[in-house]
Amino acid sequence: MDTPIHRARVILMPGNCQRFDPFLLMVEDYMKKGAFDYHPHRGMETVTYMIDGELHHKDNYGNSGILRKGDVQWMTAGKGILHLEESAENGFAHLLQIWINLPANRKMTAPRYQNILFDNIPTRMEKGIVYRVISGSSGNVMSSIENYVPITMVEINVKAGHIAKQDFKPDYNGFIHVLKGSGKFGSGKVEGSQEEVLWMTPSANHDNEISIEAIEDLKVLVVAGKPIREPVVAAGPFVMNTEQEIKQAFEDLELGRFGKWPQ
Repeated sequence: MDTPIHRARVILMPGNCQRFDPFLLMVEDYMKKGAFDYHPHRGMETVTYMIDGELHHKDNYGNSGILRKGDVQWMTAGKGILHLEESAENGFAHLLQIWINLPANRKMTAPRYQNILFDNIPTRMEKGIVYRVISGSSGNVMSSIENYVPITMVEINVKAGHIAKQDFKPDYNGFIHVLKGSGKFGSGKVEGSQEEVLWMTPSANHDNEISIEAIEDLKVLVVAGKPIREPVVAAGPFVMNTEQEIKQAFEDLELGRFGKWPQ
């Protein structure tokens, strides 16, 4: 429910784990200070892509930082983390957040943060096109982000009348989220415009490539990853493989095994 300090638009609805695999959900948030308190996570990763404003974050491992327009944070919750995300005093934060599942053998890995600031995002350029490689690769340009699940995430800016092409490894499931403008996508030239999500059809055995033609100046986020294909049991901020593991997560939180809330 929207409030005076928080508006949310759910883009990828929770509860579609098999269809979205390895992704769990995606939400567009517009928030002011006080929208969220400290909260826990276990068994998954969050990717925060800043559209505008300023986001302050800190956790119970002593990590802290500030994200601004164009910056990205890749947080691995792993075995458990307590953290806070909020805007600056009298400011706002406008962002996309994607939740990514972790495989069973990585759900209890050590938590970590990877921040990639706008000016440091690897970039490749063609006439009328700019690719910003947040994770994975685009052409011969590689991101420095380390993945437990192979993920390609690329922001692509295309001037009207130009055509971009983004490559993927075999067996990647993913989508294109239109941030601005309109275009034609794929060999079928499916049209899409601002705020729309278009799912791509993966090839299980061959490398893939998607064409992105700008009808008007276009900005998209292309996100794809290798499916995990494991059972998913989710409850609140916890994403595990069994009901017993979810029960254990709540018990560990209650008994203080996630650590102490920061003061």
